[in-house]
Amino acid sequence: MRPRAAAPISPQYRASIESKRPALYERARSDYGLEMNPGPFGIDSRPALVGVKYAESQGLGNGFHDAVMKAYWMGAQPIDDLDVLTGIATAAGLDTDGFRAALTDPDFVAAVDNDIAQAAAYGLQGVPALIFAEKYLVPGAVPYETLVQVVEEVRQKG
Repeated sequence: MRPRAAAPISPQYRASIESKRPALYERARSDYGLEMNPGPFGIDSRPALVGVKYAESQGLGNGFHDAVMKAYWMGAQPIDDLDVLTGIATAAGLDTDGFRAALTDPDFVAAVDNDIAQAAAYGLQGVPALIFAEKYLVPGAVPYETLVQVVEEVRQKG
């Protein structure tokens, strides 16, 4: 079984994303001191998503996820390239052969499909998006203080 290819990106969606990038880059610079240098637009991130499921099963999910995000958003790496993704996985401590095999493993592919279906059920069309207590949605990249406020509100309301 091979992971499915990404759906084509409409010119309108691409233009919408591109128009928001300068504000995203400025927020990353001003709020977090980060210089963004993203990889190619419109890549198929599905292999990386499947890779995260494998990494989680090996107890290395957070490290692999962070390395993929850094590689794409700051290192301009094409995370849909199997050699690039495998290099990231190996550097994160994952077994190279196990990682490559996992990318087509039906269980890991199904886990990603389930996540995508759940996001669709919530009406999500983009990332990042955080859901708290299965009823509070925080769409988009928001300042840390906003997340703290949401957590406090969720705690108060139960």
